[in-house]
Amino acid sequence: MTGDTDIADEGGLETAPVWAVFGDLMAGLLGAFVLILVGVLVVQMDLVANLEAEVKKRQQEEQRRMALEKALAIPLQSGRVTLNNGRIGISGSVLFAVSSDQLRPDGRQLLKSLVPPLQVYLGERNEMLMVSGFTDDQPVSGSNRRFADNLELSAQRSLTVTRALIEEGMPASRVFAAAFGAEQPVASNQNDSGRALNRRVEMAPVPKGAPAHD
Repeated sequence: MTGDTDIADEGGLETAPVWAVFGDLMAGLLGAFVLILVGVLVVQMDLVANLEAEVKKRQQEEQRRMALEKALAIPLQSGRVTLNNGRIGISGSVLFAVSSDQLRPDGRQLLKSLVPPLQVYLGERNEMLMVSGFTDDQPVSGSNRRFADNLELSAQRSLTVTRALIEEGMPASRVFAAAFGAEQPVASNQNDSGRALNRRVEMAPVPKGAPAHD
């Protein structure tokens, strides 16, 4: 009996540490699994939050686009104004003669028609109107040396449009001018039709304090 007891005791001494180690191992694995699961859940929550924010942003952009289209319904129907990604485009030929910063009479009338709907739109959203001037890549003609280059010409045109909007009732605090010269073409400058599209003025509602777009 004593011998059997000794053997049992020896067996107990040998097996107890094994179960203890196994228990510690399982506890460690369970802890690691919980940490991994928590990490996965956090990542998924971040993804869901980012997705919801992106969806909300897209919905807001779509609402702004629809509201702007509604506000400018009549000018858009006339075909002299375009709307693309929130930017109101007016062909340079509608507003100015080639290499000129003097408004055509029809161009001034068009700007006058835009002031009331834009004023309401900007007021409802506490936004400002950025007026941007663009040109083609052709050097300023030698007969018109008032401007050093296309950047200066585009700057003067955007200032002319900005002043006209203010004169027609747009609050000066709601509008500002920007100039890009031959940068950001919307068509090829290799032909007359493309250059005509690049000679343009764009107006874009932006949050107050927003920088000019690159």
